[in-house]
Amino acid sequence: MKLVSFRQNGKDSYGVIVDGGIVNAGAALGAKYPSLKSVLEADALNELETLAANPADFSMEEVDLLPPIPQSGKIFCVGINYMAHIKEMKREKPAHPWIFMRTDHCQVGHKQPMIRPKLSERFDFEGELAVVIGRTGHHIKPEEALDYIAGYSCFNDGSIRDYQRHSQLFTAGKNFYQSGSFGPWLVTSDEIPDPKKLNLETRLNGEVMQNACVDDLCFDIPYLIEYLSSIGPLRPGDVIVTGTPGGVGFGRDPFVWMKQGDTIEVEISSIGVLSNPIVDEE
Repeated sequence: MKLVSFRQNGKDSYGVIVDGGIVNAGAALGAKYPSLKSVLEADALNELETLAANPADFSMEEVDLLPPIPQSGKIFCVGINYMAHIKEMKREKPAHPWIFMRTDHCQVGHKQPMIRPKLSERFDFEGELAVVIGRTGHHIKPEEALDYIAGYSCFNDGSIRDYQRHSQLFTAGKNFYQSGSFGPWLVTSDEIPDPKKLNLETRLNGEVMQNACVDDLCFDIPYLIEYLSSIGPLRPGDVIVTGTPGGVGFGRDPFVWMKQGDTIEVEISSIGVLSNPIVDEE
């Protein structure tokens, strides 16, 4: 299934993608499950499967897509995690995952504007695979890790490079208001049995900037789930953003930055295309 969170006529809801548009699951199930995250918490994806047989309530053009999990709780991001990206950043292979956090306020959904802040022109793209947790787990074994995944989505870890380098911590440059994006939907894990086989491509105004197979990860998805769940329990709706391939704007000569009027796309095979216009902060 493809699952979405959306806003329609000022009201937030969630639903299932079907031929012709979206079945409004929030209207049918909202009394029990007010959000897609609450569906995951209740382990109730089977109820959405039933709704997938219904005709669409809205076309895609009638709604504004939100991040699939608008209030995720925890967004773990992994820095320097593709081998090609490690090389272009002229770094050594890390001994452990480099983890930083993003907040919900810094991301938008598919086709919504990503904002370049007034304070910087160094607005970079980072296409990434996002993993959404579907079951609570603590000290998860790597061989069982994929069983804890609800689904996968695309992510653009928009980075303000000069602020990112104000210190050894990435947080400032990764959390500017609406500087990242997440979507367009969540593809449930039953449709992607082996995420290593996915291919990721990032395009700026149609020109390919990044293209890599997910098997180039330094720390793969089972290891990341094992590592993060050893720190504390992972819970339904938590997001793990797994890292970006080589080809980022900061790694190019000359640098390539996103600017107003640009369109940035992140496409992952078996998932879809996350597309966002770039606008300047007013």
